[in-house]
Amino acid sequence: MPEQDVVVPEVAESVAEVTILNWHKGVGEFVEADEALAEVETYKANVDMPAPFAGVITAHVAAVGDTLAIGEVVARIDTDKTEGTAAPAESKAGAEQPAEAASSSGTSDDKLADLSPAVRRIVNDGDLDVSAITATGPNGRLTKEDVLTFVDQQKSAKPATPPPAAKEAPKPAAATAATPAPAGVSSVGAGGQTTRRVAMSKIRRSIARNLLAAQQNAAILTTFNEVDLTEVMALRKKYKEPFGDKHGVGLGFMSFFSKAAAVALAEFERVNARIDGDDIVYHDYVNLGVAVSTERGLVVPVIKDVQAMSFATVEKEIKRVALAARDGKIGLAEMSGGTFTITNGGVFGSLLSTPIINAPQSGILGMHTIQQRPMAVDGEVKIRPMMYVALSYDHRIVDGKESVSFLVRLKQLLEDPARLLLDV
Repeated sequence: MPEQDVVVPEVAESVAEVTILNWHKGVGEFVEADEALAEVETYKANVDMPAPFAGVITAHVAAVGDTLAIGEVVARIDTDKTEGTAAPAESKAGAEQPAEAASSSGTSDDKLADLSPAVRRIVNDGDLDVSAITATGPNGRLTKEDVLTFVDQQKSAKPATPPPAAKEAPKPAAATAATPAPAGVSSVGAGGQTTRRVAMSKIRRSIARNLLAAQQNAAILTTFNEVDLTEVMALRKKYKEPFGDKHGVGLGFMSFFSKAAAVALAEFERVNARIDGDDIVYHDYVNLGVAVSTERGLVVPVIKDVQAMSFATVEKEIKRVALAARDGKIGLAEMSGGTFTITNGGVFGSLLSTPIINAPQSGILGMHTIQQRPMAVDGEVKIRPMMYVALSYDHRIVDGKESVSFLVRLKQLLEDPARLLLDV
């Protein structure tokens, strides 16, 4: 049959569901194969879902705001048709979703059309002006958290209502049933104490679920070491300017750690492996996940084949995927296939941590803040730039000796970075 179902594709490891954020193509429009059909939200990032084949869209099976499991039907395409007609404007914002009844005094229908059903419901119920609300979502999209924060701020700004003048006897406490505050609305307790109940965002719920699953399904242990970064910092200081002039990107610490990790992973291959049933799957390459903090939560884009990259290429790729992740524009392919992950809590001032592995991977390296500390060097006390590093690993396949040896090798490469160039 010419009409074919479009299903939610495999997005990335451990992603089981997506939420439709908006439609790039409306019903009646022609779409090319691999052209962006819709923008979807996962717990890892917002990504564009491509059309698997060319044709004219005959139906949006799912509406904006709907959550679907991997493999569920999201749309239908007539592959026999080679051209379509312009779709109505409302279809690109989720035309086939049920219409919300009211329009608020300060909100136009056009503005409402761009909102997800959950956000639009709060706006309508509260008669809110969306133009007065600061949007923090991708592409300036208004999120549920934006609206709830605005509601809280409005309530806090209102002056307290003076008590009534009438001398009416107060009702006994038992006569008034306690009513829980609605989600996102402040409730005032005794002594002016305030609490807020805000529904967890979809991405936060998914992050919580997957991190808990990682803890429950793997035997995670963490081992530590410390690295003297004197030589790395000297190299950066000496070559940072010419490196930037030639390659158009800064020379950071991540390229040193990424390349050193790739060398160490080749020598201790189980740290770069994963469990699949009763088998161990080894990788002869390093697809490095780089943890990036965004407004929506932690995102881990993957840089493929780091072991074959130059320092400049690593720096460019890290910068590119980090910006794409923060803008919500990371691609599907860039969220999958990771074999090992690096997370840098040092940018936030973390001195030490025990990172959780990114399932189904078996290892994650935690970087931390650099501190000037007194160290014994050749019988003398010297001040050195030191960093604690942590390796969390799945003890089901990685033994203690391997984990310690991995960090020792990493330390050796970073304290004498010429080894990275000479492959020794």
